[in-house]
Parts: sequence; C-alpha cells; structure tokens
Amino acid sequence: MTANLTKGRPPATGRGHLFVVSAPSGAGKTSLIRRLVDADDSLTVSVSHTTRPKRAGEIDGEHYHFVDHGAFNVLRAAGEFLEWAQVFDNAYGTSRQAVETGLEAGRDVVLEIDWQGAAQVREGWPGAVSIFVLPPSREALMERLTGRGQDSPEVIGKRVRQAVADMSHHAEFDHTMVNDDFGDAVCQLERIIQATREGSTIPEVDHSALLRELLASDA
Repeated sequence: MTANLTKGRPPATGRGHLFVVSAPSGAGKTSLIRRLVDADDSLTVSVSHTTRPKRAGEIDGEHYHFVDHGAFNVLRAAGEFLEWAQVFDNAYGTSRQAVETGLEAGRDVVLEIDWQGAAQVREGWPGAVSIFVLPPSREALMERLTGRGQDSPEVIGKRVRQAVADMSHHAEFDHTMVNDDFGDAVCQLERIIQATREGSTIPEVDHSALLRELLASDA
C-alpha cells in the first residue's frame, strides 16, 4: 500500500502537536518517521542529544547531536532536556527549547525516544500523543537486529533482551501499531497524526496474540 501523504502541506495554524514514537530496537521507527517528515512540511523530528559514539554515515546535528558525558550532564543539570534516559551505556536527551520553538511555530514535532523518555514527556506534557511501534514477529525482530551487521552476537543478545523489556511497556502508550509492510505502517502512522490534527479518533487494533509471541519468556 502506498502512503497517502502530501508534500508541501500548509503549516498548521496555532500551536503544533507533540507526538512521541517509541519502539524496540529493530522495529523500524526511524525509517517510518523519516518517511513521514520527508512527505509533510508541517512535521518535524526533534534531533536528540546523545553520548553514543557516531556510527558510520551519521551526521552530527542531523541524526543526533553527539556530545560527551560531561557536556550532556551540564545540559541535564541546567534543565535543558524535556526528557532524558540512560540506554545501555549511553545517555539520550531531547532539547526542551527545540521542541518549544517548533510547536510555537505551528509545526507538529515528533520525538523518537524510548519508553523511559516517553513516560517523562507524558508526565510533563499531558497533551502529547504517544505511539508504540511493534515488529510483526519475534523472527522479524531477530532478522532486523542481526541484519544490521554492526554488532557482535553478545551485543545482539543484549539488544533482544532489551527489546522484550521495552515492548512490555506498550500499554502505556495511546496507540500501538505494527511495522510489517512498510507502506502500510507509514499509512497507519499518518492516520494517527491526521486524526490528532482533526480532533478525531481512530479504532485501535487488537495485537494481543502478537504481543504474547513477542513477550514470551522462552524467546
């Protein structure tokens, strides 16, 4: 299915909406968000700060603001982060000022953060709309994690265990969706954003069978 997105949509009037998109590693949330932002000029993604080392092909200021632990802690202590979280050995944080600037300009802002950060945003920003993205199966999750070719088996195993822990928080989110077919998933995410803009609701899909598979203790 092809996403029905309109490039060059007029900027939203008034204050923008804040969206939080979370997912376990390997669920494909980054690709989904980039596709939406590329197709919708009134939608922007907030670039997080991180202490994680820059990977091949990543651009400072585009993928992340890469900082060392000292600089990150200074920003955190000064209250510059809307949310922040420790993920494995690295810290991630969202600039409060960058989000405010986007919303005040009438743009809808997307935060691509984990469930810890999402919980902080919901607490401090009750109007935020949160979305959790699931992989279509445990097998697909494993294929996506191992297919990156960037990590050792030990790191992959750690990421799988963390993914299961992350998915256990799905019920805390306003919407849960599955990234199986990429085009369909883009459409799902776009419908949630459009419904929020229009003040309407969309029916939720029952993912209970999939969640039992994904969260199975023997997997």
